[in-house]
Amino acid sequence: MLTSHEDLMKMAKELVLKQDKLALLSDKQLLVLINRKMHNLSNDRGLNLDLDKIYYLSQQVFYQIRGFGVLENLLKDDQISEVMINDIDNIFIEKKGQLKRVNLKIESQDEYTRIIQKIVSQSGREINLSNPIVDAKLEDGSRVNIVLPPISKNQPVMTIRKFPKKHIDMDFLIATGTITKEAALFLENLVKLKFGILIGGGTSSGKTTFLNALSEYIGREERIVTIEDSRELQLINKENLISLQSRNANTANKGRIEISDLIKNALRMRPDRIIVGEVRSSEAIDMLTALNTGHEGGLTTAHANSCLDMISRLETMVLRADANIPLEVVKRMIGSSLDILVHLSRLEKAKRRVLEISEVYFDDSQVSLNPIYTFDYKKDKLVATGNKLRHEKGKLLDEY
Repeated sequence: MLTSHEDLMKMAKELVLKQDKLALLSDKQLLVLINRKMHNLSNDRGLNLDLDKIYYLSQQVFYQIRGFGVLENLLKDDQISEVMINDIDNIFIEKKGQLKRVNLKIESQDEYTRIIQKIVSQSGREINLSNPIVDAKLEDGSRVNIVLPPISKNQPVMTIRKFPKKHIDMDFLIATGTITKEAALFLENLVKLKFGILIGGGTSSGKTTFLNALSEYIGREERIVTIEDSRELQLINKENLISLQSRNANTANKGRIEISDLIKNALRMRPDRIIVGEVRSSEAIDMLTALNTGHEGGLTTAHANSCLDMISRLETMVLRADANIPLEVVKRMIGSSLDILVHLSRLEKAKRRVLEISEVYFDDSQVSLNPIYTFDYKKDKLVATGNKLRHEKGKLLDEY
């Protein structure tokens, strides 16, 4: 007699996999087949499982055959924001901002390989010894990073960043304390006035979410071109929206499309706004050039530890792209291209907060910052510094 549900699932899976022409069955037909096998096995072993339990176990077997195995239940939990698989029996999640290990195990190394290949193939990517690091995404938009040995030590490492199914707008960010209503209104006016804004912060600080919320202030009639490595931006209520995505090289090392290529191409598409999901390399010079050649109102994000650090990182990115550009020219380019820096951080208890909103300007051969809002840790909110915008467009704020 069977003593566990795991044994029952294993036997049902073995019986189903022996069926002829299994690949021809639709997902619904396969689930019906598994459910029938599970029901028969339950009766034969005298387990007397109710129909709901049989259906649940059948779903788990289905996930092992065509889905993502034990990961499916984690991916379906809307309270989980990140799933991290270090190896088949070492799985962590981030849930409600807390990191913890889960008592789950992927069935086998072969099962883990199947899951990886399924994710990669669905995204039209390849992963192998010659291409051991891949970024992909799931159908729901979740972002996946996979690293194979020997780059990872022993086992493939997979990290899945989930995105909230519910659209998060600026009202939600205000309600949860990420930003104050006053500061949000200030940024709204800046977006409408086509200030160039860069949103910085560390990993999981909420940069993309904030960029999505900020994009709501762009006029519906404006022509927007978004540029990303993987499609994470969720702009809503935009009638004239073009979404471009970079592409890795194929097995013959051809066909690669860089973010910088897409920025250059976007300039030929008559954009009112260019939104780059993240600048992290040589594309920084193309983004700054675009903002400095009449394409105002651009939005982008970058990894940084502070607004001041953002300036240093941008300088480094530009110099990596073209080491022949004098540093003073780089500084002048940054000062004349970007108008506003917004810095976010993830504080204790997973609180995401805007810590600083500063104006960027070029003065006396240096890129300088004019803090408009800074974070008061005692009050747990942004407070105005009292400084006024130096930019001539800042005079138009009174009209809003």
